[in-house]
Amino acid sequence: MAFRLDNVVPWGRTFEEYRQMFMLDEADMQAKILDFGAGPSSFNFQARQKGIEVISLDPIYEFNKQEIKKRIDEASVTVMKQMQDNYDNYLWDKIKNLNELKKLRMSAMELFLSDYENGKKEKRYICYSLPERLMFEDNSFEIGLSSHFLLMYTALGYDFHIKAISEMLRVCKEIRIFPLLDLNSERSDLTDNVIKYFKARCSLKIKETDYEFQKGGNKLLVIKK
Repeated sequence: MAFRLDNVVPWGRTFEEYRQMFMLDEADMQAKILDFGAGPSSFNFQARQKGIEVISLDPIYEFNKQEIKKRIDEASVTVMKQMQDNYDNYLWDKIKNLNELKKLRMSAMELFLSDYENGKKEKRYICYSLPERLMFEDNSFEIGLSSHFLLMYTALGYDFHIKAISEMLRVCKEIRIFPLLDLNSERSDLTDNVIKYFKARCSLKIKETDYEFQKGGNKLLVIKK
């Protein structure tokens, strides 16, 4: 089945949010980073301005700037309505209200769009869907990131997550997955089963981050080969 942009809800986060979510320190900033399911975040653009080497992967990069912008505009209405309906599931201390949230997200996505065409030419934005085999050789990157996708979308199934994480670990020496909640804001059996599978062959740690917007969503899974 062909990938359809109208089935995607693009929602971008900032460099600072990435730094907090993934506990990226100064040493990490010197590493080669691969961002899986990056979507329209501004992380790549802002990282590049700081001299950090990042490649972003997402199936939406199949589409052009105008198509992605149109979908962002459409999806933002739905997302903000959902945020309003589920207001009590979030902490409103750092982000104060819905208007501030929308401004933050739209600002990040505008930065992404401003960089998108140039980034595609420079092969910083690459169309890719997990768990397909990547074009990169083994251990090409120090760190692989996955934000609000792996372990969250439990409907994709156990096998999908095992294959996806295995491919991430083939090309990355270490991967970081955030958060450890499903779409209902609960920790699922999937997370525990994935940890159990990789525990025999990798070093795994669950770390508590300084970033918590979704209530209970402040845990980061770090897997090292």
